[in-house]
Amino acid sequence: MNCLSIDLSNGLEDVAISFKADSTEQTFPLFQYSPVNIQGPGCLVDPNEITLSGCSCNSHSCTSGSCDCLQTHGQAYSSNGTLSSIYVSDIGHSTPVFECNALCSCSDACSNRVVHRGLSLSLQVCTTGNRGWGVRTLQPIPCGTFVCEYAGEVISFQEARRRQTAQRFEENNYIIAVREHAGTGSVTETFVDPATVGNIGRFLNHSCLPNLFMVPVRVHSLIPRLALFAVRDINVQEELTFDYSGGSRNKKQGQLHSTKTDSANQANGRVQRKACHCGANNCAKFLPLDLSILN
Repeated sequence: MNCLSIDLSNGLEDVAISFKADSTEQTFPLFQYSPVNIQGPGCLVDPNEITLSGCSCNSHSCTSGSCDCLQTHGQAYSSNGTLSSIYVSDIGHSTPVFECNALCSCSDACSNRVVHRGLSLSLQVCTTGNRGWGVRTLQPIPCGTFVCEYAGEVISFQEARRRQTAQRFEENNYIIAVREHAGTGSVTETFVDPATVGNIGRFLNHSCLPNLFMVPVRVHSLIPRLALFAVRDINVQEELTFDYSGGSRNKKQGQLHSTKTDSANQANGRVQRKACHCGANNCAKFLPLDLSILN
């Protein structure tokens, strides 16, 4: 089966998403495509409701000297829209990313509007052997480039726990938990589940040596959009992966902790872990598991 002409996003993305299967026996998962987060059970606000203020810049692109957004939150992107080198070289950097939004007076081409503009790369969902479906790029991706979001239902902690504990060991779990630690000691938690409503991000596989990393980016709302950026230059046809445990973010000052957990079999008080097949030299042998949701 070769279905390169089918757009998995059904026209909801600016760039068509193709897929390629190696066998007619492979079953493609049923889900509703959504390019952005939607409000799920336990989420008290619409993730797409505009709750942030905008700047009054009338220029083509905002500058740090005059833009309220950049003066308040800092400049995360370079002039060509790639993530600033400080975020890429020090993935534990604690400064949050805030983009210009729908209330801003600057143009849609503003360099501080990146995730806001959505998918712009040619990506393909494909089979990966013992890791099921995956995503590869059909074009080169420079370091620091925004690749895609991990979008789905934004749900509460209680709903995340209910869904995960109800799953069987052999089922895939898509819930990702992002915890941001503020200097005051407070913790902001965001739980996203793209199992039934989601985007291309739901097909990304784990790697212990990934080529993508996740950054919470706020566009219209205080609820972050979970954006994935290239941590290095990525070649054509290369599979796109990220570290479900948050990678080096967990090792640098604890500013951000993101965990995409997988189903675990709990029997007699013991947790059975799923094997990791990423093939990296530093492979941890098991997929990450967020016990704070299970317990």
